[in-house]
Amino acid sequence: MTIKILITGGTFDKEYSELTGELFFNKTHVPEMLRLGRSWLDVKIVTIMMCDSLYMTGSDIKVILEECQKSKENKILITHGTDKMVETAKILGKTIKDRTIVLTGAIIPYAFGSSDGLFNLGSALAFVQTLPCGVYITMNGKYFHCDNVRKNKQNDNFEEITIKNR
Repeated sequence: MTIKILITGGTFDKEYSELTGELFFNKTHVPEMLRLGRSWLDVKIVTIMMCDSLYMTGSDIKVILEECQKSKENKILITHGTDKMVETAKILGKTIKDRTIVLTGAIIPYAFGSSDGLFNLGSALAFVQTLPCGVYITMNGKYFHCDNVRKNKQNDNFEEITIKNR
């Protein structure tokens, strides 16, 4: 079983310029992270964009959707910025029913050394292999179905949507 890893950017792959104090994209850190995690999985890594999801457009999401639809692999992991991750997951979930797709990202860039990215990548790789067909988000060791998740911007984490009875 080959797992396709689609790289779209996000905080996961940002780097810090000591000269300007700005975050920027250079290349994905995923191959390095897989080596560091001693992963023996069969993966195919495809960088489709390096985009901060704050600036992701509908056409960017369409590119992600089309890449998932044309994929021969039925296990797909997508690295994605956390700001629009839920939006992308819902669009994928409405269209794609015959694959397991897991989106993950990081709150802190991997290049900072104290990132949650390595843990999130490992969790996403485990979940993409074990969850049934559907679209999911995984962050901080938890997974959420695309229709039942939101980003809590106050706590900088993802949580299940709960409906309160009145």
